[in-house]
Amino acid sequence: MNKTIRNTSVFVLLLVLALLGRATWVQAYEARALADDQKNRRNTIAQYAQPLGNIVVAGSPVTGSERSGGGTDLEYRRTYTDGELYAAVTGYSSQAYGATQLEGIYADVLDGTDDRLKNPLDAVTRKQQEPGTVLTTIDPAVQKAAYRALGNKKGAAVAVDPASGRILALASTPSYDPSRISGTNDGAAWQELTGDEDKPLVNRALRQPLPPGSTFKLVVAAAALEDGLYRSVDTATESPDPYTLPHTRTVLRNENASAPCENATIRTALRYSCNNVFGKMAADLGQDKVRAMAERFGFNDAGLDVPVRAYASVYPSGMDPAQTALSGIGQFDVTATPLQMAMVSAAIANDGLLAAPHMVSEVVDSDGDPLASFEDGDTRRIVSSSTAGQLRSAMVTVVEEGTGTNAAVAGAEVGGKTGTAQHGENNSKTPYAWFTSYAKDPSTGEQVAVAVMIEDSGAARSEVSGNGLAAPVAQKMMAAALK
Repeated sequence: MNKTIRNTSVFVLLLVLALLGRATWVQAYEARALADDQKNRRNTIAQYAQPLGNIVVAGSPVTGSERSGGGTDLEYRRTYTDGELYAAVTGYSSQAYGATQLEGIYADVLDGTDDRLKNPLDAVTRKQQEPGTVLTTIDPAVQKAAYRALGNKKGAAVAVDPASGRILALASTPSYDPSRISGTNDGAAWQELTGDEDKPLVNRALRQPLPPGSTFKLVVAAAALEDGLYRSVDTATESPDPYTLPHTRTVLRNENASAPCENATIRTALRYSCNNVFGKMAADLGQDKVRAMAERFGFNDAGLDVPVRAYASVYPSGMDPAQTALSGIGQFDVTATPLQMAMVSAAIANDGLLAAPHMVSEVVDSDGDPLASFEDGDTRRIVSSSTAGQLRSAMVTVVEEGTGTNAAVAGAEVGGKTGTAQHGENNSKTPYAWFTSYAKDPSTGEQVAVAVMIEDSGAARSEVSGNGLAAPVAQKMMAAALK
């Protein structure tokens, strides 16, 4: 054979073998990656080829599906019942912009592509099955109370069952209707929502940590009692009024100059929200002890899934004594989500045990068989039973005689803590109003823990307070939960 022909033949054979090898590699190893690629249009077509499974609240679906209509190869689009009410829970499922919150986390279950929905033959053929269903822990009465009470304020509210960890309400305002952006031709609505300076797409209940102000004093009080710095909430503290921040000339004053805050007990200091007491208490404990207690409650946890991932609430490190004192009143670089502050009240209400918060109880297939279940009452001890009992007693004093009177619920034991957090350089912007609380029906044993944050109500600066703005929202939520 001619040498040139022979060399050419060998070269061509090598090319054929290379092509066969590449084809085998793609089919055997890269097929899944290509199939799962977000740019693969066939995935979106398959996702919306049939009605999606539903997200359910108290036995009733708050989602649905409808025909997309002409001009698209995506046969069905997502619809929502009371979309604005439940947007912070469901998120959105959009043919153009993807999916968020529960819609995103359980997308494979809801569109029928989750491998757990398939039998072995279907897993091989990748046949799409009937979609599954997501069952939430949300109580519609509490959710409605939260959303309606927030009204046109910019803020958020969370309610948790302290014993089980079930999230009963998760509201964020301003909200939006996910149906407006569920199709492929909703560009105008999307631009409106993403361009809105009030950020309606942000889930403020889970994903906007802000300074918690005086609600954080509960954490400092817990640290002081657990450490033995003070024997009880009725032991006088060593707290000059006014208190000068360590190694500075800066005086930490109280909102109410006439309040009996000098050397006040923890009960009195919570009742009047005495900054001097908790600033000095944090400095006396030191940042490490305060941080340790904050982290026991859930601060600095970057992996808090409910199952939607909540942004970490932060208790900082590397502070000097003056900064540590400011952290004791929920300022400096301390931040918290409403979920986190609800967890603080929930642990105190539950005798010092914190149940893992969750808003999904079960995920089931089309026959109702469970794919995943989330147990109630997965608890860990945060503080002793004695400390929890003393803090509850002091929180009751706040509501009955102190700064939280607007949270009272007839016939129920209610304890709470107000907070007004500074905002902007030198507190130049409108403060944030906070309230965290628990309520218990003594006749039934039913209980609930709540946190409310008002980022902006439109009220004059002088009218912003935890009791004036946030406590009434919490009151309506607690009343709805105990009915």
